[in-house]
Amino acid sequence: MTDLWNERAQAYRESATHAAGDDLDLVVAWCEPGPGVTVLDVATGGGHVARRLREAGAQVVTVDAAPGMEPDVLAPADHLPFADASFDAVACRIAAHHFPDVLAAVKEMARVARYRVVICDNTFTSESAEEGDRLRDPSHVRNYGVPEWHSFFELAGLEVADEAFMVRDTDFEGWLARTETPADVRPRVRELLDSRLRNGRLELPTVVLKGIRAT
Repeated sequence: MTDLWNERAQAYRESATHAAGDDLDLVVAWCEPGPGVTVLDVATGGGHVARRLREAGAQVVTVDAAPGMEPDVLAPADHLPFADASFDAVACRIAAHHFPDVLAAVKEMARVARYRVVICDNTFTSESAEEGDRLRDPSHVRNYGVPEWHSFFELAGLEVADEAFMVRDTDFEGWLARTETPADVRPRVRELLDSRLRNGRLELPTVVLKGIRAT
């Protein structure tokens, strides 16, 4: 799986969907970056969250399981090699649906965060859509609904302090190309996701949540 992500690294660095968006703006804002603020960017991917946080003055450490993503620290999200409360904030954007154990990852993020954890990801819409995501990208594990995310945060000892729901969109053909979805599979993916396709753009329901340590 790591080799797969190494091969995809440049595509994610160049992805317009990942490089900008209201969700990215919100993740950055909710991390409350500034001089002296330390942030861990989990599953950094193309590094877009880290770039924006650094531009805002924060001290950022990136972590990813794939060497090709060129993280500061090489590690999976569910085994973060940092002491408790090492960072003021921990961020994770559009990655959790790939985690084999998302609850373990959220617990790790909560453990190393001193104040807040900000997570953004696509949300569950239907089992047929999940099938489409897995056909497009076998590394996809699952999208989760907002109630599931609330449960993960609670079990990790976090209170949901803020949340926002939005619909991002992305070029459908570019979305398929980014993961090199086989040509013979693409019609079935289109069929499964047809209700979310508009003029060649795929709608991606998305949630952003900020959790703070429960008192």
